[in-house]
Amino acid sequence: MTTVDPAANTPSAPAGPTRPVRRPDGFRPSPTPRSPGTAPADTPPAPPRPAPDASATAEPPTEVVTVVPPAGAAEATTAVTAVPPEAQATVATPLPERATVAVPLREPVPPTVRVAVDGPGAGATTVVPAARPGCPVTGHGRSGGHPPPGGSVDPAPGPVDPAAAEAFLEQVYAETEPEVPFADRLHQVRGEIDRTGTYRHTTHELEFGARIAWRNSARCIGRFYWKSLQVRDLRRLHDPADVAQESIGHLRAATRGGKIRSTMTVFAPDAPGRPGPRIRNDQLVRYAGHRAPDGSVIGDPAQVGFTDHVAALGWPRPQPPGRFDVLPLLVTGPDGRSRLFDVPPDAVHEVPLRHPEHPWFARLGLRWHSVPAISNMPLEIGGVTYPAAPFNGWYLDTEIGARNLADRERYDLLPEIARGLGLDTCSERTLWRDRAVVEVVRAVLHSFDTDGVTIADHHTEAERFLRHLAKEESAGRRCPTDWSWIVPPMSGALTPVFHRYYDEPDPALRPAFLEPHGPAGP
Repeated sequence: MTTVDPAANTPSAPAGPTRPVRRPDGFRPSPTPRSPGTAPADTPPAPPRPAPDASATAEPPTEVVTVVPPAGAAEATTAVTAVPPEAQATVATPLPERATVAVPLREPVPPTVRVAVDGPGAGATTVVPAARPGCPVTGHGRSGGHPPPGGSVDPAPGPVDPAAAEAFLEQVYAETEPEVPFADRLHQVRGEIDRTGTYRHTTHELEFGARIAWRNSARCIGRFYWKSLQVRDLRRLHDPADVAQESIGHLRAATRGGKIRSTMTVFAPDAPGRPGPRIRNDQLVRYAGHRAPDGSVIGDPAQVGFTDHVAALGWPRPQPPGRFDVLPLLVTGPDGRSRLFDVPPDAVHEVPLRHPEHPWFARLGLRWHSVPAISNMPLEIGGVTYPAAPFNGWYLDTEIGARNLADRERYDLLPEIARGLGLDTCSERTLWRDRAVVEVVRAVLHSFDTDGVTIADHHTEAERFLRHLAKEESAGRRCPTDWSWIVPPMSGALTPVFHRYYDEPDPALRPAFLEPHGPAGP
């Protein structure tokens, strides 16, 4: 497991936690409509660069660092370029290898990139727009783009608003039957806020709040299953190493050999004078985007900025770079320092993609991971903010096939697929893109189904969303919905969710998942 400590030239301890972390047993509102399958979660279905300054031509100063090689080899020293403290990072790797190295931060990414193609048509490149913070049509994050790294500073947590806490408790007691009387619990909470500026949720309140946050998620088509969300209560954990370890534990608990379970893991909350931990990745599993000298990109173009960021902090890029290299986790602790942690291969369940009718599709070497775990959206419950609360449901077929693999700013595979299918691509009027995307989505569904991995199809999930809507209306509740996120990105007018209006999203509704925090940390 590789870690990064931002303190310049200060050796850091190995990444692993110094004590065992107990993992309790075993959401899905997603910035993409990742919808559950055909049954409840407990029984899931089968800019250019500026000209360099003249002073830059001078030979940079160097300083000596010590490199400790593997056990049994001689200690060595070497001179490396000295960089300002703000651009340094200390890299610690697990024994027997360990090194302390000053690493300069990378420069901003250019506004366009070329996507490299392998498989059929190998060697070709395509110029695509550089990744933006998200889909320019539907909003932040839907297509999986990561905000470009910057020097953002997380705001200092303030005290909890007693009125927000009371409003939440009223909801808890209106919909459930806690053992402690409402007046007694309200008195406890008010007293705790007066003394400490915050309060601690009971386990029942935490689970209820997490599920209601899913139910309130206007961008999620899969809210039919909100009651089945499994909540892992790890609020005692602040340290980045512990958070990384249990985020990996989250992936394992949610995967279940392909029988994906809707799961949320809640880490320590923000409190006055003590921020909670933050996971800077937008998902626990993302594929790197490697920029080559010629401007082409191998991997996911949407992740180029974040990939450059973690590489500048010390992450060693795989050699040779691949299209599906899993990025490390970047976790910020209460002290504001960020560290990197590798995600073990055995924690990332992936599905090789093949087509039910075209054998050549398998030879493209495409695959996708099984668990879409959103990790940079804070959870707010009753005035308390949990900045690290990764959650997942399971994939919707069109999210992988019609967005991740098809979007021009992502893998942009439709021209390659169209060539394989022998389609006429000389004019848009041949509708070759439409025909190609259907076959990609078919391949995704076929592959997940063949491997027994939970995935939903957009037709079934659209119908189930309307069933959820009817239930909410019968319970006297509004169901705020963002039409542009609920309607599938393929065959939208063929689904029932296309042909109606919905209650407008309410940004003030709580409990809720908040806008993602930035990926940059010291």
